[in-house]
Amino acid sequence: MGINERAGQPAKPSDLVDIDALTSAYFDLQPDVSDPRQRVAFGTSGHRGSSLTTSFNDAHIAATSQAICEYRAQAGIGGPLFLGRDTHALSGPAHDTALEVFAANDVHVLVDSSDGYVPTPSLSHAILRYNGTAGNTGRADGVVVTPSHNPPADGGFKYNPPDGGPAGGDITGWIQDRANELLSGNLDGVRRIRVERARGADTTGTYDFMSSYVDDLGSIVDLDAIKRAGVRIGADPLGGASVAYWGAIADRYGIDLTVVNPHVDPQWPFMTLDWDGKIRMDCSSPYAMASLVAAKDKYDISTGNDADSDRHGIVTPDAGLMNPNHYLAVAIDYLFTHRPAWSAGTAIGKTLVSSSMIDRVAQSLDRELIEVPVGFKWFVAGLVDGSIGFGGEESAGASFLRTDGGVWTTDKDGIILCLLASEILATTGKSPSVRYAELTETFGSPAYERIDAPATPEQKDKLKGLSADQVTATELAGDPITAKLTNAPGNGASIGGLKVTTDSGWFAARPSGTEDVYKIYAESFKGRDHLTQIQAAAKNVVDNAIS
Repeated sequence: MGINERAGQPAKPSDLVDIDALTSAYFDLQPDVSDPRQRVAFGTSGHRGSSLTTSFNDAHIAATSQAICEYRAQAGIGGPLFLGRDTHALSGPAHDTALEVFAANDVHVLVDSSDGYVPTPSLSHAILRYNGTAGNTGRADGVVVTPSHNPPADGGFKYNPPDGGPAGGDITGWIQDRANELLSGNLDGVRRIRVERARGADTTGTYDFMSSYVDDLGSIVDLDAIKRAGVRIGADPLGGASVAYWGAIADRYGIDLTVVNPHVDPQWPFMTLDWDGKIRMDCSSPYAMASLVAAKDKYDISTGNDADSDRHGIVTPDAGLMNPNHYLAVAIDYLFTHRPAWSAGTAIGKTLVSSSMIDRVAQSLDRELIEVPVGFKWFVAGLVDGSIGFGGEESAGASFLRTDGGVWTTDKDGIILCLLASEILATTGKSPSVRYAELTETFGSPAYERIDAPATPEQKDKLKGLSADQVTATELAGDPITAKLTNAPGNGASIGGLKVTTDSGWFAARPSGTEDVYKIYAESFKGRDHLTQIQAAAKNVVDNAIS
C-alpha cells in the first residue's frame, strides 16, 4: 500500500473531525445488530469503532458495561473497578455511559480524583497495587476507555481483569457475546441511572492515579542516574493521556525534562499525518512523529507516546526515530545486564512477529526466550509471577519488572520504556541507537518490514486455520526451511496464521481483522534484496496454501 503524498506534513482544517457530529452520533445512532460491523467485537485490545459508522455508540458501551457487571458477579470479583479514559472525543461520553451502568449495578467504581486522563499503564498499576496490598477486600479490576493510537473519530473500550493485563479471549469472548445478546434485545436487561446520580452514588469513589504511579517510578527506572547525568529529555505526549504525567515526573524527580507539546485537543490539529494521510497518534511512525524528529537535536533523548501511553517512540540525535524492534533489542540487552536482583531464571518474552535480533541477544545473555502469538495478554502471567522479566511487541509496546524483580504493570507501559532510554544513556554514556549499532556489529544487521497482500474472507479463514503440513515448500528465498509454525513455540497457542523460518530469515502471515488482506511480516539477515525475495516467496507459500 502506497505512502500518501502528504504523509509527515501538518494536518489541515479539512483533515479534522467534526467533534459535535461525532458526539451527536454517539447518542443518536443505533446499531443494526444484523450487520457484523455494528456489533460489539473484542480484538486484542478491546472493542473499537467510531460513532460515525455506528460501531462505537452509547448502546455498545451500555451493553458491554452490563456484560462486564455480570461477568464480575459470576467470577466473584468483588473489589473496586478502576475506570479511566484517554483524550479521544468519544472517551468522555463512553466513560459516562459506563459509570451509569456500573453504578446502577452497585459496582464500587474508582474514577480519577482530579477528573483527569488515565494512561493504560497507570490503570494496570492501580489494579495490581490494590490486589497486592494486604488488608484490601475483594479483587480489583478495571476498564480503560481508549482506542489507543487510532484516529480522532474512533473510540475504544478495554477490560482488564484482576491480573491487571488485557483480558484473555475466554473473558472477552463471554463479554462480547453477552453484550451482543443485550443489543439484540434492545438493551433489555441493562441497568442504568443518570450520570449525575452515578457520580454521587455511594459506590462511586475516587483514586489518585497519577500520584500513585509517578511516586512509584523510582522502583523500576533509575531516575537518580538520569538526574545525575543531566540527560536532557523532550517528552511529547502527542495530545494523549500522559500529558500531565510527564510534568509531574519532572517535578517529582528533578530531572531535565521538557514537555514538548502540553496541548490536548480531540481533533489533534497539531499532528502530522501518518503514512496513509490520516491523523493517527502512532509514536512508532516516522510520519506521525515528524515534528519531534525534526527537533531531535534539541534534546539528548526525545520520546513520544500514543493516546493511552501504552506505546513508546524513542528519538535520538544520531538516528532520529528508532525502529521499535531495534529499541526492544537494546532494552532487553540493557535490562538483563543491569538488573542484578532479577532471577537467573527470568526469561525474555517476544511476540512471534518481533525481530530475530531479540533471539540472538537472548542467546548471548543465556536467557530463555518465550515466543508467543500477537497480543500482550500472553505475557501477563509471566510478568505477575516474575518468570518473564521483559515482554515486548514489535508495535512498540512493552513492559518489564521492577528493579527488585517484582511485577510493575501487566499491560504495555510506554512511559517506563521512554524513561529507560534516558537511563541507558545516563548509565552507559551511549544512546540506545548507538548501542543498537553495536549489537549489529556482533549479530548482523537485519532488514525487517510488514506488507499486506489481498485475500478474500474465505482465504483469511483458511489462513487462520492453517496446519503446518499444508505448507509443502522446503526452502525460502534460497535457504532451507527450519520450521513451519502454526502454534507459538513459547506456549503452544495458535498464532492464527503461519510462520516459516530459516537460519537467515523468516516470515509470518496473519489475516487482518478489519480488511480483506493478510499481513506479511518478514525479516532477513542478508539484506534488503534478500528480504524482498522472502516477501515474494512468502506470498507464494501462503497463496498456494489457502487457494
